[in-house]
Amino acid sequence: MTNLSVNINKVAVLRNSRGGDLPSVVDAALAAERFGAQGITVHPRPDERHIRYSDVRDLACVVSTEFNIEGNPLEPRFVELVLATRPSQVTLVPDAVGAITSNAGWDTLSAADFLRDVTSRFKDAGIRVSVFVDPSPEMVSGAAACGADRVELYTESYARIFPSDPQSAIAPYLAAARQAQQLGLGLNAGHDLNLDNLRFFAQSIPWLDEVSIGHALISDALYLGLQRTIKLYLECL
Repeated sequence: MTNLSVNINKVAVLRNSRGGDLPSVVDAALAAERFGAQGITVHPRPDERHIRYSDVRDLACVVSTEFNIEGNPLEPRFVELVLATRPSQVTLVPDAVGAITSNAGWDTLSAADFLRDVTSRFKDAGIRVSVFVDPSPEMVSGAAACGADRVELYTESYARIFPSDPQSAIAPYLAAARQAQQLGLGLNAGHDLNLDNLRFFAQSIPWLDEVSIGHALISDALYLGLQRTIKLYLECL
């Protein structure tokens, strides 16, 4: 079964809109675990517009499932945070400062030297490293050459094309996933996956290790409740 990691960034967005600690990101993470999620994901950004660096430190003390921290290692403060909290996994994402959300994977060929160095640093600390890539066998191979343990496939284009043409939507992801499998890389996926498109994706790539889902899952929880929503996403997997 593919594991579900719940991204709780949107819980922090709601909290930050009012100040204080309601809703609590710690309580949300513990509830998600209690309801069956196999992991918790956070993606702190330099401006801390949702998850704060202090949230990451608080969560590192209480998360008992897999803890996954996403972010751009070009930011020294991010690297220091990951090394200090030692999550189960760090996912390296090349998001630009001020980007609303992640919008591209790494060019693992042109950034090879940098990715090799930072990957080695995290792995020396006992942290599994996943590299966020577009669905390209070449980019997957580049991540493997940098020493990554896993790749996370950026699924925006899959989600966009899926409603009109599921087979065309999944085709490049199958090619990239097969390349990861051949190279012995673990395989994650994330971005715009939801209750409509997740089952087909997971059934098409049965060796998928993990999906990280935040925006759609938290949005569904507004209508369905967090416990039922997590159950429905787990059923898709």
